[in-house]
Amino acid sequence: MSTRTDASTGRHKAGAFDIRNFIGILLGLYGLILTVMGLVADKELDKTGNVNANLWAGLGLLVVSAFFLAWARLRPLVVPDHVDTEGMDQAPSH
Repeated sequence: MSTRTDASTGRHKAGAFDIRNFIGILLGLYGLILTVMGLVADKELDKTGNVNANLWAGLGLLVVSAFFLAWARLRPLVVPDHVDTEGMDQAPSH
């Protein structure tokens, strides 16, 4: 996830600093923990209506995590290298 620069347009990709990467990694981490706990921990199915809640919640989080990471990879944010600050000190004319 490196930041690449396009010299002709003066723009680059957000890369690792894209918020979708952070969301995807955190959801994936939580999903992995819940999936492992659903597989190895005491299931206590009588409390959840005979459903392994940790396992299903973990698998759901892993799917959402994969969606966020794929979205960030397939549709990267393009950021301009500089912002034109000329006239920024004036109030907007609505």
